[in-house]
Amino acid sequence: MFHTASYQYMAEALVATGHFLHGQLEQRPFPDGESYHRLLSPINQRDIILVGGTVTDADTLDLFDLGCALSKYGARTLSMVLPYFGYSTMERAVKMGEVVKAKTRARLLSGIPQAVEGNTVYLLDLHSEGIPHYFEGRTTTRHVYCKDLIAKLARRLAGKRNFVLGSTDAGRAKWVESLASDMGVTPAIILKRRISATETKVTGVSADVDGETVVMYDDMIRTGGTAMKAAQKYREFGAAKVFLVATHGVLPGGALDKLTDSGLFNGIACTDTHPRAVALQGAKLTVEPVSELLASELRTKL
Repeated sequence: MFHTASYQYMAEALVATGHFLHGQLEQRPFPDGESYHRLLSPINQRDIILVGGTVTDADTLDLFDLGCALSKYGARTLSMVLPYFGYSTMERAVKMGEVVKAKTRARLLSGIPQAVEGNTVYLLDLHSEGIPHYFEGRTTTRHVYCKDLIAKLARRLAGKRNFVLGSTDAGRAKWVESLASDMGVTPAIILKRRISATETKVTGVSADVDGETVVMYDDMIRTGGTAMKAAQKYREFGAAKVFLVATHGVLPGGALDKLTDSGLFNGIACTDTHPRAVALQGAKLTVEPVSELLASELRTKL
């Protein structure tokens, strides 16, 4: 198992499950900003796992460089684990001339030469179900769902069996309804009415949340603006407590402080798919590891 610099923590957690060996890699930066990589472990005819999300453009290039080298040096299979797929909200062009970066990133990673028995990309709780289809050629994809982990986090935050599972907006409605059904709880969807081409108005909530605990789910927390607007509405409709759960905790800059300082949330939690969440975990943020889930998926293939 190899990893990009940002995902050392996850590679170590996967190795700790006892099913994988840690590949040795030399990597260092040059003064001019370029980087050096050298594979120190034998690669030829071995099953190789490469862990590295596309959290920045530099991370994406490191992933591409390492993938190309692992294939060149004879990997039997190459499994690329992308816990977080960047640009996933840029999955289609809304305005003329926009670059669909979710597709260009998928095409880039599809360009990694094939290992002897092929390349597989593992993706977790994508913002759009169509993204796996952007990968081209012989590269196969597996969309891994974190439902069980999210359910575990939701129950831990709520502290009781009876709570309402809420969506932050209509885009997550189907996912929230499906998860609520699996958990045996009531889903709540924020209802909106379009006033104009650029403006919508919240008209209600699909379930009675008066006096209830609401656990909101979204696939990712970035700046937190959408989550705070939704939490405000659940509060206005009588919710006694509001928690926020997400798969990907991106949380740039002071986003976490903004969320906690708003006073809208009784707790916030996510998984460790993004290194930023790992750096921020503590009293303000509960973080659940995905290593056991990923290890199970990888063992199924290997």
